[in-house]
Amino acid sequence: MGQSFKDLVVWQRAIALTIDIYKLTAKFPEAEKFGLTSQMRRASVSIASNISEGYGRATRGEYIQFVGHARGSCSELETQIVIAKVLGFGVTTNLDSTESLCNDVGRLLGALMKSLRPKQPQSLSPLVP
Repeated sequence: MGQSFKDLVVWQRAIALTIDIYKLTAKFPEAEKFGLTSQMRRASVSIASNISEGYGRATRGEYIQFVGHARGSCSELETQIVIAKVLGFGVTTNLDSTESLCNDVGRLLGALMKSLRPKQPQSLSPLVP
């Protein structure tokens, strides 16, 4: 691992995603301030927060658990972006680019989880002629 969670590309992209979400939701209808806007902002903040919290935990198992929470928040955010699109909130090009970044973060989280899991030994199966 690097020196800090800040060195992780997935954490850096999650921060960029959060910034995009804040900019995107700033243009949502005022009536959504305590609805979709709040939900999307909390979910996006949760992604980077869970990555950093897991990184700071004592065991690999705890780290994996928090990366799993981050991945769940990323899926939640992806769903909320779809809802915003359907409702016509925000600029379509911004929604599309934010959705793409959200997908990238999700893939990176999956790769991080995979890299943290213990490697399973290859089973030695007998060769049958």
